[in-house]
Amino acid sequence: MTSVDTFPPENTQQAPFVRSGFFWLAGLVLVSIPLFWLGFVSLGRAWITPEYSHGPLIPLISLYLFLRELRDHHPRPAEGALKRGPGLAVMLFAALVAIIGNLAQIPDVVTYGFVIWVSGVVLVFMGWAQGKRHQLPVLHLVFMLPLPQYMYWKMNTFLQGVSSEFGVWVINLFGIPVFLDGNVIDLGPYQLLVAEACSGLRYLFPILSFSYLVAILYRGPYAHKVLIFALAAPLAVLMNSFRIGMIGVLVNYYGIGQAEGFLHYFEGWVIFGTCVAILFLFAMLLQRFTTNPKTLSETVDFDFGGMGPHLGRVFRLRASVVPMVAAVLITAASAVLVPALRPDAPPLVREVFALFPRTIENWRGQTMILDDDVERVLGANDYIMSLYTSPDQREPVEFFSAWYASQTEGQGIHSPEVCLPSGGWEIHSLEKAQVSFPNTVYGSFTVNRAIIEKQTEQQLVYYWFEQRGVRMTNDFAAKLTVLRDGLTKGRTDGGIVRFVTKIGEGETVQEAEQRMQTFMAQALQKLPEYIPE
Repeated sequence: MTSVDTFPPENTQQAPFVRSGFFWLAGLVLVSIPLFWLGFVSLGRAWITPEYSHGPLIPLISLYLFLRELRDHHPRPAEGALKRGPGLAVMLFAALVAIIGNLAQIPDVVTYGFVIWVSGVVLVFMGWAQGKRHQLPVLHLVFMLPLPQYMYWKMNTFLQGVSSEFGVWVINLFGIPVFLDGNVIDLGPYQLLVAEACSGLRYLFPILSFSYLVAILYRGPYAHKVLIFALAAPLAVLMNSFRIGMIGVLVNYYGIGQAEGFLHYFEGWVIFGTCVAILFLFAMLLQRFTTNPKTLSETVDFDFGGMGPHLGRVFRLRASVVPMVAAVLITAASAVLVPALRPDAPPLVREVFALFPRTIENWRGQTMILDDDVERVLGANDYIMSLYTSPDQREPVEFFSAWYASQTEGQGIHSPEVCLPSGGWEIHSLEKAQVSFPNTVYGSFTVNRAIIEKQTEQQLVYYWFEQRGVRMTNDFAAKLTVLRDGLTKGRTDGGIVRFVTKIGEGETVQEAEQRMQTFMAQALQKLPEYIPE
């Protein structure tokens, strides 16, 4: 028999040789665990949060999709050796990604490397010709990964705004007077905050995964599958917005209890179930363009039959030198490269913000404390928010700074552009501006300069991201430097600095700017002690 197909026909005489392939697969998995362990720990922490609680189901669904494809597209015996080289290249690239993630101590990078590694394993053991046909189940694993924090905050803020606006529109349809102040829906006697948890991300992630599953199992043309998957995101957002609007209607007629406790969560499950039903109905509607289905099973092929024997085929893998080479190389990466290349982080010496001077020249500061919910979302290791007044100035200057010991796992700075709309402030203008403080270590640097307004009040805002001795104005670029400095310096700490002053009645922006820069020139002389260079 000349076939070396990855999943050969049954042959008991070959059992000792065939079984060795499974042992090499098991060995490859075991030696790869240390390389991806940082990512696994991060996934476990993410999966216990409401936004990603669907995560543990994703690998099971991917396995189901993979076994279906094995059952429906049984590999045929091939002449000659399987083409395993591309799979080895993919696995080595995945190992490189994971090494970078380990060196920088960024778990998200490690988890991305793990998904790529799974793709490489499929290509190695099945060969290029067969393995490339089984990548859709591997791609589904992406839905188990948490979003990078930068993307999470951007999406969360956008969805909060959409949900608030659409929710108010729904309430208006019932003739109920309502006013929207930022993300607060004001019904008069009651005020409803469209909080982070109400943004819709808790529905969006599982609905995206489910629509991907439905699209794959849909009995119809590829274009229809794309439409089914594309429907998921707007459907989840609109249905969540409708839920918020209906909660506002119920609260207006029956009291605040309609927005609390079990009923609030039950309404969420109703919306999720409705999204699933709409996806199925949409799939059946599309199917009518090709056939005339009478049942859901004729539209979407949820068939679990015959999976067991195909799962057992993993024990009959053929041995190959390629997974042996992969196991050796990944073992070397886990045991040698990561410990050898990661630099020792220098000890950080900093003062806590509690010791930041409350008297700076003729300025007197009054410390303020954030609400518990705001502090939890901020996620900083240390912060200060203090309002400084001076008898020589007509308006005070607010100084805020937050410091993070690590910005690699669900922690780290996010732009004030994310926070301001939640408080009802609108950004009137936002631009880059050059400032200069020659008597400080900062010298000249660029800040984000914003003018924000709320009703008739205006404020001037300066902010930037303080990243290990570098001032930055873009939060995404700041995140990229975390990866670089984690690799080269062993440091991922950093912070954000913000100064705010009111533009008083009859006062020009230039006058407010002069006041704020006067205070900054004195405050920045102290700041390096609290945010290390």
